[in-house]
Formats: sequence, C-alpha cells, structure tokens
Amino acid sequence: MFIRGRIASNINFALPKSENAKEFVKSVEECSQTIDKYLIETLMTTLTTMKFDSLRTMHKHVIEMTNITTTFMSLGITVDEIFLCSSF
Repeated sequence: MFIRGRIASNINFALPKSENAKEFVKSVEECSQTIDKYLIETLMTTLTTMKFDSLRTMHKHVIEMTNITTTFMSLGITVDEIFLCSSF
C-alpha cells in the first residue's frame, strides 16, 4: 500500500496491515490516541515529581518545566501556574 510506504520504518511495523485506506487511517488514529495518553501520563508524572534540588541552575529547572507545559498545551491541556509553583 502506498500510504504505508510513506511512514517511517521505525513505526511502520507496529501498524496493522490493511488494503483499505479508511481502515488503515482509523488504526493509525487509534495508535495515536494511545501514544498521547501514555505521553500525558509520563509528562504528568515528571511534572508532579520534579523538585528544585540545587544540582542544576534555577534557569534549567524553569526551562524544563516550561518545555513540559508547552507539550501539554500542544496536546490541548492547560496547566495552572499554582500547580507549577508547587514544584519549587
């Protein structure tokens, strides 16, 4: 199938084989939703366990938190500032 040939080989193996384009796109959407849920869980765990420990600069700590928050925003999830302040 032409669509399957355009997908990177490192994720192509995980997708089911299908000759119908609609079924193929539906299976890709389902995989994407599963990956998004895993990513959200991982980011939330990282953000809730992150504490400033003086082993790195405050700047690096804030940048890391900002990067995680930006990733949340790209997934359509908002993070309150009060939640972020609890990790200091």
